[in-house]
Amino acid sequence: MKLPHPPPDLSSLLSIIGPGDIQKILELQPGPLVKDVYLHWEELRHRDPPEGLNHELWWLGVKWARQALLKPLPLLDKKGRPFFFGVPEPVQIDLHHIDQDAAGEIKSATETATPATRDRYLLKSVIEEAITSSQLEGASTTRRVAAEMLRSGRAPKDRSEQMIFNNFLAMRAIQGFRNEPMTPARLLEIHRLVSERTLDDPRDVGRLRQSNDIHVVDNDDGTILHQPPDHHELPERLERLCAFANAGEDQRPFVHPVLRAILLHFMIGYDHPFADGNGRTARALFYWSMLRSGYWLAEFISISHILRKAPAQYGRAYLFTETDGGDTTYFLIHQLATMRKAIQSLHDYLARKAKEQRGMERLLAESPALRIRLNHRQKTLLTHALKHPGAGYRIEDHQKAHGIVYQTARTDLLQLAELSLLEKIKDGRAFLFVAPDDLAIRMSRLEP
Repeated sequence: MKLPHPPPDLSSLLSIIGPGDIQKILELQPGPLVKDVYLHWEELRHRDPPEGLNHELWWLGVKWARQALLKPLPLLDKKGRPFFFGVPEPVQIDLHHIDQDAAGEIKSATETATPATRDRYLLKSVIEEAITSSQLEGASTTRRVAAEMLRSGRAPKDRSEQMIFNNFLAMRAIQGFRNEPMTPARLLEIHRLVSERTLDDPRDVGRLRQSNDIHVVDNDDGTILHQPPDHHELPERLERLCAFANAGEDQRPFVHPVLRAILLHFMIGYDHPFADGNGRTARALFYWSMLRSGYWLAEFISISHILRKAPAQYGRAYLFTETDGGDTTYFLIHQLATMRKAIQSLHDYLARKAKEQRGMERLLAESPALRIRLNHRQKTLLTHALKHPGAGYRIEDHQKAHGIVYQTARTDLLQLAELSLLEKIKDGRAFLFVAPDDLAIRMSRLEP
């Protein structure tokens, strides 16, 4: 990733332009957006300017139009200047949709309101966020292995698995204190949860960084992209951040709750208050803020899953803000788009699973292969497994549910595992039989 070209200095531009240039700008009235896009100078300088303006005058007109939108935040850059945010139309549109989708009722062709289905989707999303958030910061474990570890409850085997396991614990913990205020001590505890047994120096777990040798660099050529604030300032900056996190609707300027959650994410990335694990902590703080503000659907979405697909855009949103006078609108727009993609991904998943479930329930009732090879107890279990991917079944529980002897229950489950309709994993001294996510596909491929 390369540093974007810094925008022209506005005060220098004003000192060299004449009355005629100002008149041209006033006549053309450039808005804050260019074809509905909030462009940075790095992007605008490659576009054709309006007739009668060069790129510098065009930029000046755009910046003048943005001044009416931008409001100062009680969050400061490393030089003590306030960050700013704006709410142009694209931001308003995204907030409208997120208010509808993340705080209202989910619209899906399948049931999600029952405790069983809610727990299923919650577990899937927490696992997805734990895995992808860790992969963004270097964890190399495959999703399949990581999901198996989290579902079975086995101990992590290496650093990558430990990162994922930690993220899972942190996401679970956040759900427990979602209604409580954020404090520096609690933020340090979140960092401890996400970084335990994963840092080069164990003393850095759950504490602020102790030096200024932390940089954000380009992985390709080592260029320093961002130098965080001095580490001596971190305790005060953390207090300021927590005050912002806990502020209510009476704070001025008013900051929409979704924007507040995104800005908390932004500030952890900007301040880099920890030796490592800043990204995981930032995303955890984002989820806490969303849940605290009543956006319950945040439990069911994974922003890291979307960010991982285009990490360069994520980094560029930070750089655009820092190089354009602390205008966080760039980062807000990027994260709002990320959230909407994550919500859409959830809706697509629910619709797909509902369709698969209906089809597989028919298959279970009508398939000659399943009718011939499976007994009624196995069909009952598979009906449950279709609705509860990731559910675990033990021989003793199957025995009790159907009033059969242990050997018969064992044979039922082992046969389903041999047919690849359940996954058999070790759980202490016994076996746990787990419903695979792709059970419907496996059933459709079963030969008579």
